[in-house]
Amino acid sequence: MRQLPEADRDAIRIAQDPRFPRWLDQITATGGCSHPVHLSGFTTTLDGTTGEILTHYDTRTEPGERLLVRCRNRRATVCPACSRLHAGDTFHLVRAGLLGGKSVPATVRYRPRLFITLTAPSFGAVHRSGEACRPRRDGGRCEHGRPLGCGTVHAPDAPVVGQPLCADCYDYTAHVLWHAHASKLWDRFVIDVRRRLASSVGLVQSHFAQHARLSFARVAEYQKRAAVHVHAVVRLDGPDGPGDEPPAWGTAELLTDAVRAAAERVLVHTPCSLAVGELALRWGVQLDARTLHAHGDGPDDDAVAAYVAKYVTKGASETGAGTDHPVSTSDDIDSVPVTEHVRTLMRTCWRLGGLPEYEPLRLRAWTHTLGYRGHILTKSRAYSTTYAALRAERALRMGHTDTPDVVTERQWRYVGSGHSPGAALIAAGVADDITESRRLAKEAAKGERGR
Repeated sequence: MRQLPEADRDAIRIAQDPRFPRWLDQITATGGCSHPVHLSGFTTTLDGTTGEILTHYDTRTEPGERLLVRCRNRRATVCPACSRLHAGDTFHLVRAGLLGGKSVPATVRYRPRLFITLTAPSFGAVHRSGEACRPRRDGGRCEHGRPLGCGTVHAPDAPVVGQPLCADCYDYTAHVLWHAHASKLWDRFVIDVRRRLASSVGLVQSHFAQHARLSFARVAEYQKRAAVHVHAVVRLDGPDGPGDEPPAWGTAELLTDAVRAAAERVLVHTPCSLAVGELALRWGVQLDARTLHAHGDGPDDDAVAAYVAKYVTKGASETGAGTDHPVSTSDDIDSVPVTEHVRTLMRTCWRLGGLPEYEPLRLRAWTHTLGYRGHILTKSRAYSTTYAALRAERALRMGHTDTPDVVTERQWRYVGSGHSPGAALIAAGVADDITESRRLAKEAAKGERGR
């Protein structure tokens, strides 16, 4: 036993415990969550009329006198099991807004719908993959003595891709401040799209909501250069939302024109700073707006939903931008496993966060995300269902809901989180088994449909 690794010894100890079957049931119920939350308490259900106790659950009968519940972390690098569940919820959330379902009528698939991509502007030349990186006939060097071009053909996974040709020429300050204002830039963009739609058909801008509604779901993605760009599904409905048909003038072409014009026009000004000045922040020149058609001839709706769901679960180590956890001091930045480009962005975040004019941006608190303060996925209220509704539906299928005419008393408290080394090993095995079972079930279902 002493020759075995610590995790193996701990796993054997757990397996020999008389309460191991019940503990394994809890691990299985969490889907093999890597960092479960430990709760202590009870739930009592009483008849609302007679006061008779119908059911009573207390963690004092559980192993360790605690109940394990999912951590619900979306990042696959933190918890693969919970990230898969979150990806599934995201897929259905986005898909419902494209094809209907989950209380959204199926007619939404025939509405004007776009899949758009908005990028960050250039903050300096970076190495690119594919064709020759940055060929220049005349060569030339920047003021810091570094080449202005690069004729190498880089592989997509080459470490140099996304790194600046000259770090001294790169505008790290603008990069960080653009991240800090990206959500506000998106809000201004949506407002301007509505205004342009109204103006194009002769409506008073303030009356747009009486004729149509713009719904969307957007996801933020870090590019190789560690700059966020945005993918979004944009849909035009009637004034009452998904159940209401848009006006006759509402076409995909009109929506596309409004999106392109708004992306070129909107800007956000940063707070004035003696150290930095005032910056005017815009979207980048690269814009993609593709129409989603109900009968093919364009991006597939399921593929769009799957793409968004896949990206939402990516952690920082997968995107190469920042870290999954906040940093507490500037010294922490020196030890994080990131490229020097990302490390410089983090240092810039920390430095700017110390300036009083940027205090409302909370840049130091968001150093680990390179200043980006928005959610990875956001949606308008009427786009489709919500994460809360999807979780409630799942709880209903599992029988974890209150019933009428009963009174439920609950008392719970947090007592810890995570796994011991051996428990983590067992939980990972449970998660792998569940994943494999789902894969086999999908293959079997495909085989049945193919017959």
